Amino acid sequence: MRITRLQVRNLRRHRDLDLELDRGLTVIRGPNESGKTTIQRALELALTRRVTSSAGDLDGLRAWGGGEDDRPWVRLEFEQEDAEGNITRGSVEKAFRGTRGTVTVDDGVGSTSDPAEADIALAEITGIPSEAFFRSTASVRHHELDGLQRDEAALRDRLQASISGADRGTSRAKKKLERALFDLNTKGDKNPGRLKATEAAIAQETAALRNGEAGLGQLERDRDTLSGARDRRTEADATLVERRNLLDKARMAERLIAERTAAQERFERYRTAVQVSDEIASMEAAHPSKIALPTLREIVARLRETNARIGEINAALASEVHVQFEVQAPTPRAWRPTAIAALIIIALAVATAAGSMLDLLPHPLADIQIPFPGGALAVPGGSFLAAMLLLFAMVLGFVGRRQRIRALDFHRQKDMRDAEIERRLRGRSQLEQELQVAEVMLQNQLSAIELPDVPAVEQLATDEETHVATINRNRAHLEGLVGREPIETLPALRDAAASEIEQKTGAIDHLGPIAKEARARERLEIEVSDAERATERARDDEAQARARVDQNPIDAEVVAAHAERVWTLTEQLAAYQRRARVYEGTLRAIEAAETATLRTATRYLERRMVADLDRVTAGRYRRVQVDDTDLGIRVYAPERGDWVDVSTLSQGTLDLVYLAARIGLVRLVTGDRRPPLVLDDPFVTLDDVRAKRALSLLKEISRDFQVIYLTTSERYDKAADAVRVLAGPTEVTPDDASEPADEASIPAADTNPRADAKPPAEAAPTG
Repeated sequence: MRITRLQVRNLRRHRDLDLELDRGLTVIRGPNESGKTTIQRALELALTRRVTSSAGDLDGLRAWGGGEDDRPWVRLEFEQEDAEGNITRGSVEKAFRGTRGTVTVDDGVGSTSDPAEADIALAEITGIPSEAFFRSTASVRHHELDGLQRDEAALRDRLQASISGADRGTSRAKKKLERALFDLNTKGDKNPGRLKATEAAIAQETAALRNGEAGLGQLERDRDTLSGARDRRTEADATLVERRNLLDKARMAERLIAERTAAQERFERYRTAVQVSDEIASMEAAHPSKIALPTLREIVARLRETNARIGEINAALASEVHVQFEVQAPTPRAWRPTAIAALIIIALAVATAAGSMLDLLPHPLADIQIPFPGGALAVPGGSFLAAMLLLFAMVLGFVGRRQRIRALDFHRQKDMRDAEIERRLRGRSQLEQELQVAEVMLQNQLSAIELPDVPAVEQLATDEETHVATINRNRAHLEGLVGREPIETLPALRDAAASEIEQKTGAIDHLGPIAKEARARERLEIEVSDAERATERARDDEAQARARVDQNPIDAEVVAAHAERVWTLTEQLAAYQRRARVYEGTLRAIEAAETATLRTATRYLERRMVADLDRVTAGRYRRVQVDDTDLGIRVYAPERGDWVDVSTLSQGTLDLVYLAARIGLVRLVTGDRRPPLVLDDPFVTLDDVRAKRALSLLKEISRDFQVIYLTTSERYDKAADAVRVLAGPTEVTPDDASEPADEASIPAADTNPRADAKPPAEAAPTG
């Protein structure tokens, strides 16, 4: 994977950054606080961090002075080459907005926007499984070169997965096995393991079993005492039952006498109710009207309404139709002759004017002298006469128009008078027709009820209302006697009450002499009380015996249960012991497999590191050893003629050793994947000679891996395939400032620096 373009927005210093990167070695140079580390962090986020992450470090990466909605956004454009040498282009775009974050990954074959699928696709492209692993291997900071041992468990898992092809490493399995063994073998009293807890449970159950067997004898003796007390209580219960039966008979006799009295009262009520119901039935059959009272009331109301309407119509027809409409007659003279005369005069005026112009008029119509102040105006006689005729024709035309308007008004008023007369005559006809219909309806309604006139109907309605009121009073009386009881059931209820009287009398006679004894109930209640006290004493004796039995918690079932628990716990202890042996054997096997895996990995690292260290140290260190257990590194020192730990060397040499180890580790664990190497000035502690050799090594490595080198120095520019320059900060705090600068003083965004462009003047504190 080789990144060709990096775009960053709202990430610490960089509000809007756009960089083009070379496929080989790209040097990104800038002074302190120019945002180089922010670029490295942007690459880590784009390649490894999930966009829906809510980690707190993302809030610290937001652009200074930005708004609430200005969240980090990173986009990469990249190229990748397959085994046949075909190059495909793709892109990664991530907007970090917590749960609302979005991602788009296009690998040149397909694209996805699902965060989980996007992480899987990026891990497949780069060979980097997580952000922690990326920062431990391919993303190097100058102050973290020795972080190879920072995440030893993750490196072990990744090494094992890369060598064995497994999906996961063994560190998680080892932790689970160690935790399981701890749970089994813990010997402390406060938090014992399962083995110790099971052993203690076996001892406890064994002691309980011995105590239970000793208590069985005492339990048998207590049960014999309980049996004798139970017999005495049974005898007392029988005596009590006998006395209570006699008492129940006495109480039943009292109840039967009371029920017979109540039955006699019901018999009288139902008998009266039957008589009232018969009276209601006879009245229901003898109504004055065949028509129901509500219907009769509606008929009376309609008859009254029809009769009143007939009276209104007769009163309206009693007066004749009178139409008063004044019409002003037109003037005697018609307008047509006046108009014709005006037209004739107009034609004569036109002829006179034409004759005057052609000099065809007789001599008396010569010029006419019209005197004016200061002289006289000569006007042709024909023209003057034509003008006078035209004026007279206009007057006649005006008079004719007025006559025509008056004639039109006369005809309009006459038409309106005729229409009013016709409308009133038509209304009288409608009233006469409505009168006939009303009289026919009245006769039809009277014929329907077979009565001669409206007063007879009203009298019939009055009689029916009186009859219905009497029926309602009887029904109210009946309801007071029997409530809502159906009438047809009253004779049966009456007979049932009579039958109940006979039954109660027979039952009282069947009870015998006790039913006739005056104070039998009081006597028997005293005897029952004495029997109850005797029974209570017997029950107390039985309860005491039962209490002694109950207080003895041991019985055969409990003892058998303890015996069964002892056997079960013994089997469980054996199972826990077998499980502990299996866990220990598995843990030893995993540790042996890890040792073999790391041995293979460390030998590979040693071979890769030897050539790189030999090159950058000019042959000073040609032998390297990597510890199989903790990835510790030692080199052969020619001055001492022995192996030394790299931590005893100078800081520059130490940085070279760990950089070579990281590069070898990346080659090992990523296989055929080629993630970009991001280096934050790891050669800052090297002298110029070693820095030149180290850069030559990076130049060679860039044939396989894209290298992005972040630095403040210009000494790497000549060897780089591309150089991108970042601008440093320029803002300063005023001397008289007593408060921190406002957000407005922080630049909103960085520019798009290029190698051949002048750095922008504005800048912000480092990201």
